[in-house]
Amino acid sequence: MNAIAAFGGGFWRRSGAMLIKEFIQLRRDRVSFAMIVMIPLMQLILFGYAINTTPRDLPTAVLVQETSDVGRSILAALQNTRYFKITKVVSDEAEFDRLIRSGTVLFGIEIPAGFERALRRGERPALLVAADATDPVASGAALGALGPLVQTALAHDHALPESSAPAFQFRAHARYNPAASTPLNIVPGLVGTILTMTMLIFTALSVTREIERGTMESLLAMPITPLEIMVGKIVPYIIVGFAQATLIIGAGVLMFGVPIFGNLLLLAALSTLFIATNLSVGYTFSTIAQNQLQAMQMSMMFFLPNILLSGFMFPFAGMPVWAQWIGEFLPLTHYIRIVRAIMLKGATFAELHYDAAALFGLMLLATAIAISRFRRTLD
Repeated sequence: MNAIAAFGGGFWRRSGAMLIKEFIQLRRDRVSFAMIVMIPLMQLILFGYAINTTPRDLPTAVLVQETSDVGRSILAALQNTRYFKITKVVSDEAEFDRLIRSGTVLFGIEIPAGFERALRRGERPALLVAADATDPVASGAALGALGPLVQTALAHDHALPESSAPAFQFRAHARYNPAASTPLNIVPGLVGTILTMTMLIFTALSVTREIERGTMESLLAMPITPLEIMVGKIVPYIIVGFAQATLIIGAGVLMFGVPIFGNLLLLAALSTLFIATNLSVGYTFSTIAQNQLQAMQMSMMFFLPNILLSGFMFPFAGMPVWAQWIGEFLPLTHYIRIVRAIMLKGATFAELHYDAAALFGLMLLATAIAISRFRRTLD
């Protein structure tokens, strides 16, 4: 009995000492402690406030070929649904198409010439509503709201002839993905998502691996600058990332029938820019982290908002303004716009220059931080 009691007492004493030791070690590991607090808090905030599966105030362009009181009444009724927010008014059809193709607006409403005259004659004219259906979730609910609008838009206009039939009709045209095919929406986004995850992890472990293996001293003894080390570590992974992108896009085309309407060289160039941007961010994490576990945790912390706020899982236009501002600083947001626009819309560089410039700026910022941090590490 004494032996059993001694064993039991020693067991709990040793286990208690180990428990205290783990808590002390956790308190000293500030990065891990921050992840324990920040990840659930971030998920709660993003899912509670930023994510909206019924997006409202979607950017809309209006092609006005006739200015009339009736047209203004219809546009006011559209905005009152809270699904549409008129941000552009154009008078040129080419500009109308360019705004939708570039992703500047998600909807386009065309008021044709002679609309009011035909309406007062009881001819039931049609308004064209063009929707960017590359994101079916964003466009589907808004298009569904058009039906009741036909009945209520002109309810107070007593100059129209009385009829049991609706005075006019909407002709909805879902562009780029008329069948609302899920692969056409998911596959282009998966290219960026997979590249973000793999590229971050590859390079986030780069410098910390050298330190843990004891090979950093050999690098420091060589006549090489921090920029040269960074380029030497990143370039091989650019090739790996490009091979991954080619594999995913090729599989999407062959297995799911995803089209590529745009220029392949443009897609390749901007994909390379996106890969380099993520590698620069990952390299920055590797210069901040003290070990590979911390580098991995930082990568996951960065990956989470990329998934939730980029427009991959939830409609970007339906998020509150503050969440959209955060999303604009995430590489995946811009790449998803680029890859969907090139593959499904046939967009050109002129229509994608903003997102390309944003990726380039984020890459330069991450590179500058990484080089600065690496110099500090050397000191």
